[in-house]
Parts: sequence; structure tokens; C-alpha cells
Amino acid sequence: MASLRTEGLVKRYGALLVTDHVSLDIRAGELHAVIGPNGAGKTTLINQLSGELPADEGRIVFGGLDISALPVHERARAGLLRSYQITSIFEEFSVAENAMLAALATKRHAWRFWTPMRDDAVAREAAEGAVLSAGLAAHSDVLAGELAYGQRRQLELAMVLAAQPKFLLLDEPMAGMSVQESAAVTELLRGLKGRYTILLVEHDMDAVFALADRISVLVYGSVMFTGTPDEIREHPEVRAVYLGDETV
Repeated sequence: MASLRTEGLVKRYGALLVTDHVSLDIRAGELHAVIGPNGAGKTTLINQLSGELPADEGRIVFGGLDISALPVHERARAGLLRSYQITSIFEEFSVAENAMLAALATKRHAWRFWTPMRDDAVAREAAEGAVLSAGLAAHSDVLAGELAYGQRRQLELAMVLAAQPKFLLLDEPMAGMSVQESAAVTELLRGLKGRYTILLVEHDMDAVFALADRISVLVYGSVMFTGTPDEIREHPEVRAVYLGDETV
């Protein structure tokens, strides 16, 4: 059963089709990667799924419900979360406090500002688990502004996890990272596999082929092919337009 399905998703700017009738089915519990050259429409697709960009045609079905018309915050409350959409990192707050704020941000009822946020046991437990899952337990009390770049990206992930998602949208989580940082995040995501359904857009092919259950190749806004990592490697057209080009 598909956890998330798109049917003929289109985004056009004038005569330019940025996403060209994209149909995907992402199965519950899988890590599904989307790859493609720069300008293929990957970030536009993520923006459409998260609700930041309305589709011109097509629909998005999540958990059996049509969410095509839902705004970002309602998709987030339904469990569809993008890595930075909960809130910006507050540099003057600790790692744990940032995770707590993210946990509180998706609650359906108004946050009582006069109640200390650490008094919310459910949010506190979610935040602690998220910080642990993101590999930041040893930095729980460190101010976010003091974190290294890779740790800040881990904190972004912790904040999403604290909101207790069902589905993670990750748009290039390893961008700008060193080889060592990318390897650490790859292992972190490996630990999340099966616990969440994940759509990963990433240029780091080593990470993609190490993590993905299935991969969809997006070229000029269209899905060229979807298959397992081995099927992607062996597909002649994919090799010609993407995998053989070391600059993408």
C-alpha cells in the first residue's frame, strides 16, 4: 500500500513544465530517493508535496486522503513533514529546547505561553527521543548557535522527529557537508529506515545507493524510471543521462 501517492502532478511557469505529470507511489516504511540532474524539478516536487507550492494539475494522496488542497501546517499535523518547515533554529536556545519547541509547534491546541515548556511531559519525551535519534544526545545542553554545520543539520532533523512525523521529506540533507559528516548522516538515516517513511532528494550518490529501497529518476520534470538501486545502476538510459555525468 502506498503511504503517499502523486497522480499526474504538474507545475508550470508559462510554457515551462517544471514537474511534468509526475506520478509516484511511495510505500509505507520505505526510503524512496529521487535523483536527477540540476534543474530536473526535484525541489519543486518537494515543495508541492510539503504544500509550499500549489500544483497546477494532479493530486497528492497521503494515507488514503487527498491532501492536494491542504496548507503546509495541516499537512504537518497529518504527519507529512519537511526537514526545515517546523521552525527555524533558535541559536540562543539549547539543542533540547529547540527540539521541545518543534514538538510543541505541531500540537493541535494552543500553546499556553504561561506554562513552562519543560512541564509538557509528552513534548519533552518526544524531544528527548528525537535528539537521541539524531545523534545529538551528547550535545543536548549545547546552544544551537555553537554547533558545527553538520550538527546544525542534525538538529534540523531532530526538530522534525520531535514533531512525531509519519513521513519525512528530506531535501539534500547532506548538502555542504564534509565526507565525514555525510557518512555520519548516512548512518543516522540508516537507523531511521523502517521507523518512518522517507522521501530523500540527494546529490550524494554513495548515500542514495547505500540507503534507498527504490529510486526514481527525474529528468526535465518527468519520471524517467523507478526501480531498485541495482535496477537503476543497470538501466542504460539512466546511466547515459545521469549516472555517467559526474558533475550533477
